[in-house]
Amino acid sequence: MKNKITILAILIISCTVLAKEKPKLMWFDAEANWQRFCYKDSITYYLDKVKKLGFTDVVIDIKPITGEVLYNSNIAPQMKEWNKVERDPKFNYLQYFIDEGHKKKLKVHASANTFVAGHNFFDRGVIYTDKDKSYWQSVNYTDSGMVKISLLKHKYSTMLNPALKEVQDYEISIFKEIAKLYPKLDGIILDRVRYDCIEADFSNASKELFEKYTGKKVSKFPEDIFSWAKDSAGTKIKVEGPLYKQWLEWRVSVIYNFIKRAKTEVKKVNKSISFGDYTGAWYPTYYEVGVNWASNKYDPSKEYAWATPKYKNYGYAELLDLYTTGNYFYEVTKDELNASEKGNTQRTEAGMHKGKEYWYSVEGSAELVNKIIKKAVPVYAGLYVDQYKGNKEQFVKALKMCLKKSDGLMVFDIVHIINNNWWDALEQITPRK
Repeated sequence: MKNKITILAILIISCTVLAKEKPKLMWFDAEANWQRFCYKDSITYYLDKVKKLGFTDVVIDIKPITGEVLYNSNIAPQMKEWNKVERDPKFNYLQYFIDEGHKKKLKVHASANTFVAGHNFFDRGVIYTDKDKSYWQSVNYTDSGMVKISLLKHKYSTMLNPALKEVQDYEISIFKEIAKLYPKLDGIILDRVRYDCIEADFSNASKELFEKYTGKKVSKFPEDIFSWAKDSAGTKIKVEGPLYKQWLEWRVSVIYNFIKRAKTEVKKVNKSISFGDYTGAWYPTYYEVGVNWASNKYDPSKEYAWATPKYKNYGYAELLDLYTTGNYFYEVTKDELNASEKGNTQRTEAGMHKGKEYWYSVEGSAELVNKIIKKAVPVYAGLYVDQYKGNKEQFVKALKMCLKKSDGLMVFDIVHIINNNWWDALEQITPRK
């Protein structure tokens, strides 16, 4: 009898440990891993590795920022070559990931870079090759005037104008095609569902759509939104106009309505597929890219001057099945941030600022995300591996913090794990069997 009780106790403890294990997502970027994953045996090898390290899901980038896709599409051009390395166009890349991943009991998601269709560093992509779509690109209101984003060569992504119906129709048609062609795919995770920055988009089309939203003509455009001036030191700064906050509100309504429609259309094709999104974690400045990933029960106008009372209506967390966020900060704890000055020089993502607010750390940003999401959707805290290059211990700390503070972990990207040979770092968060 005593032995039976002991065995039962062990089983209960084991089940409790397993119940506490959280999902872990490993991202596979299209371009960075292009040559390596031209080969089936390489895909199999690395899927085996991530499975043994306790990862539960893989995210396969099949629509990189060029706007090309990694499958035979009837809508978008197929990417057949990158960096002078050709891939057999008949190789069904995503299907092989699905088949091999499922053999290993891994969930497989497809990632799609959404409002972007060109790589400015290489003058490559849909915006560059399809002249009929050239007008889709963002028009940025810079301190030098209105400029098409393809001419801003310091920006690598040729971002689109999310407000254009034809852009939205096109992107949703690709999502639907993916869901139809790959019925066993576990999920689709959208990336770059946003504006380029606070300077985008200031095309005539956006002006007209904004006027339709408000029901009023804009007498001075773009000055009624914001204008450029110089401060006492001669630095160019933005000066808010009378319609600035309403403009921010309209932009998040554009993204909200797109997310809502995209999910509805994808679910019509495959009702069981997971619909997810990936954004940055720096919510207090993320309004600059026109995105409100919060729960609609969270009212930012009570905390932030940039939000109108209606801003909360466009929080889209409740529309998602899965949400992963980039907690892209070198400092792991809030205490580290307070004691460090490094963080101010390691922030290059869209909408990021300088500063030492608590949410400019992995710990603080994860806490802020939980506060804002309000458990509307599972949150997987994400890390950009290369941010910790040269400091594996800091990376391990960050991994553990993400698992402690969120519903799971996302690692971006496997190429950095491979290049740094940091498999042993991942072993430190691998569940014991």
